[in-house]
Amino acid sequence: MPDRRNSEGDWSTRRRVLDHALGDGLVVAALIAWWLYSKRVPEYIFPSPLAVGKTLARLFTDPALLLHTLSSTLRVVAAVIAATALGSALALLAHYRPLARDIVHGRIKPFLVSFPSIGWALLAIVWFDISNAAVIFVQVAVLLPFCLVNVSEGLKEIDREFIEMATSFTRSNPRTFRKAVWPLLYPFVIAGMRMSSGVAWKIALIAEVFGSKSGLGHLMYQAEETADTPMIFATCLAIVVLFALGDRFIFEPLSHLYRGRPVAAHEGIAA
Repeated sequence: MPDRRNSEGDWSTRRRVLDHALGDGLVVAALIAWWLYSKRVPEYIFPSPLAVGKTLARLFTDPALLLHTLSSTLRVVAAVIAATALGSALALLAHYRPLARDIVHGRIKPFLVSFPSIGWALLAIVWFDISNAAVIFVQVAVLLPFCLVNVSEGLKEIDREFIEMATSFTRSNPRTFRKAVWPLLYPFVIAGMRMSSGVAWKIALIAEVFGSKSGLGHLMYQAEETADTPMIFATCLAIVVLFALGDRFIFEPLSHLYRGRPVAAHEGIAA
């Protein structure tokens, strides 16, 4: 039996090494293909990885460019938080107030899901002019249905018997929500924020091109006007880097915050 476990452990280790080797190998192969093709065409059409890498580094080191990177980051953070709060509020309203259910899910949600993001961008310029408010408004409007749907699905998945048992320990609705509902709903909220974060970065470019004089989208717009192709590539890769960092160091730890907590939460409801 020990030999079998050791062999299974060795195979698992080899499998992980192989998976990483394949993944890293594909990245290296893509970079080589990119470099070879960039040698055949002018830089303004397809810049080399080195030129894009240097520009990407400047976005995080050059003070003037770093301000644009920070502006986009702060707007995304603000939009994700606002969309999560509003989407959760609408989902909870529809869940706990039956009269509002048809309004939220039958009217508001279909409208938000189907309304085009470019339409929000144009309306934001009309309503807020070129400003931070215009960019954040567009992002929140686009992200809101993601958060609403995720939290609504989370509320549907909550075990009714567990909630009934929780209410038998206390008549305080806020305490029941905090101790019983919230730990069960939390993973759906974080999943909604995680999804919204990726979408927010994509929307940021559109919103900043139309409604801002700062941010990565604004830099991309300027780069397009001056045929600065390395900057266009770099702004796109900067978003990939920022999303990956946020997912790894913010959402990954947050996703484990309430792991294994619902049972323990029920034990402390009456406390």
